[in-house]
Amino acid sequence: MTHQEAIMAFSQSEKIKGGIIWASTALQSMDALQGMEKRGAEGVIRTLVNLIAHDVQLSSRIAPDEGWGEVQSFLDQALVMVASGVGFDAVHHLTKALSRVTTIGQRAMTVLKEEHLLD
Repeated sequence: MTHQEAIMAFSQSEKIKGGIIWASTALQSMDALQGMEKRGAEGVIRTLVNLIAHDVQLSSRIAPDEGWGEVQSFLDQALVMVASGVGFDAVHHLTKALSRVTTIGQRAMTVLKEEHLLD
């Protein structure tokens, strides 16, 4: 991983982690909703997860790492769960995605620390 890739991977991982946490929290809150409110919330959450997925695709191009593909797979699984009406179960897949993104960010941080670009 080059310096530039490590910087981009670290930056993107932080942004993506925030989005995943936001989506997970929204899914947990959505469980209390019913009817039209729940369908509206599902639509908003699908949009959010799709935006996160687009950031993951961008990250895989600007900061290549085999982990981005796994993250994408977990996000796809979460989207299927939300679309199936079992959004609360999607939190499990988002948690796996969050763990993988954290690993990518830690790997990038290690590169930056080894090169004395980060204290």
